[in-house]
Amino acid sequence: MSRLFEVLERLAATVESRKGGDPTASYTAKLLNDPALAAKKLGEEAVETVIAAVAQGPEALASESADLLYHWLALMAAAGVSLDAVAEKLEAREGTSGHAEKAARPK
Repeated sequence: MSRLFEVLERLAATVESRKGGDPTASYTAKLLNDPALAAKKLGEEAVETVIAAVAQGPEALASESADLLYHWLALMAAAGVSLDAVAEKLEAREGTSGHAEKAARPK
């Protein structure tokens, strides 16, 4: 298994530990205190990840991907969405083609 999952588990725990922290002292606490800001920052990181993928090469893509994953974890925590809830959605899609899964979504 990739080290990524171990690192994400530690990072998610760190993000959770910042809940209720001082937003002036912790960037993570600031994001957790403002889900709209967390969403905006995730969007910015998503765009930067796409740019890195098409124009900047593997090292930049890895770096921007790390930023994207951090901001995604922060948004999930800020919005009160557990990682288990996301896992449940992914598990429900296992074994289903992407086209079939998308076609089955409510319009």
